[in-house]
Amino acid sequence: MAFTSILRKSASSFAPLAGRLVGGQRNYHSAIFTAINHANVSRRPSLRSHLVPSLHYSSAEKRMSADETLIGVLSKDIEFLQQADDHDRVETIPSDFPFQIEDNPGLQTITLKRTYQGEEIEVEVNMPYLVTGEDDDDHDDGEKANQSSLPLVVSVSKKSAPSLEFGCTAYPDEVVIDSLSVKRPEVSEDDVAYGGPDFNDLDENLQKAFHKFLEIRGIKPSAINFLHEYMINKNSKEELNWLKKLKNFIEA
Repeated sequence: MAFTSILRKSASSFAPLAGRLVGGQRNYHSAIFTAINHANVSRRPSLRSHLVPSLHYSSAEKRMSADETLIGVLSKDIEFLQQADDHDRVETIPSDFPFQIEDNPGLQTITLKRTYQGEEIEVEVNMPYLVTGEDDDDHDDGEKANQSSLPLVVSVSKKSAPSLEFGCTAYPDEVVIDSLSVKRPEVSEDDVAYGGPDFNDLDENLQKAFHKFLEIRGIKPSAINFLHEYMINKNSKEELNWLKKLKNFIEA
């Protein structure tokens, strides 16, 4: 009990002293903080004037840096294509290729034309869909899904008569007819004409007969194999020219 009483007295006598000490320390630290803060404020303008310019880039500088990076990447891609075998190769047209080729640089299609026993045949050949070895695992829906292909639109017309238009997919050594429609000159493009049944729904013998119809007119495996090579070459040329145009625009 005596020891507890002594502790209570000591604590009661110590409390005012502690309060004075803590208050003094608070005043002391407050004074120091005020002085330091005042010094920092007085120095802040000069400090900012030194730091801000080193961290600030103008919009013109940012654009120049981005443009230089883009030009560098384009230059590497152009160099890569220039070293490829396809971009400057000239395809030799086979002697038995029955069509005249209209190939305008900058277009993604070529046009084939020929006259066959009073019929005008025109074929629009689009850029190839190329399948590489890396793509093979992405397809499980048949062998054709793993083959490169060419989209074709074949038009067969006669004087004073409707024309036939075939939508085809040309694989190596095989042409698949996807659609068949009858085009009449008197029908406006704004009108919705009956397009006929789905080609795959036609009688099997009729399907085979139309495949023979196209083959006789020049849409045959030997011509298709040449077109595959020709369009792969064209694709490389067009891509290279496209990249060069982009680079010239950025550099201008």
